[in-house]
Amino acid sequence: MLESMDMVAHIDSLGEPILVGPERAELAAWASATADKTAPCPSWSAGVQHYRCNDHFIVRKQKRLGDLVELRARTRELMDELMPNLEKLDGMIERPDAVNGKVSLDDIRVLPLLRSAAVVKGLRFPEKVRNYFETMMARIGYQPLPAV
Repeated sequence: MLESMDMVAHIDSLGEPILVGPERAELAAWASATADKTAPCPSWSAGVQHYRCNDHFIVRKQKRLGDLVELRARTRELMDELMPNLEKLDGMIERPDAVNGKVSLDDIRVLPLLRSAAVVKGLRFPEKVRNYFETMMARIGYQPLPAV
């Protein structure tokens, strides 16, 4: 993720910066602790249409995560493991349009993790997390991926 964040920082520096909000170490720690819990979310079955892309994606994910069928069978257990992280995030969100009150690199860390988790059928975000996720997705002009 560090390389991606370097790219984001570089792009943001090319013009008038928009990621001007403060960064909080607790949100960076939350993102690090949560990344592995959102990785096995069954997004591997949503949105990949071309069979070669799908095969490549599945092989790559299986190398990192293990048997995807087994992970999908453990969805309820994995959701239960993720919920404390989401509840912790709920207490850290300052506003629905920016996790720290102003858009910052923390939003770049948090939003993709929520987007990965949002595809899990039956997963319910806590209220402030849901409001943040829906507001930010609308703000960037993307619909959340469908739950699978």
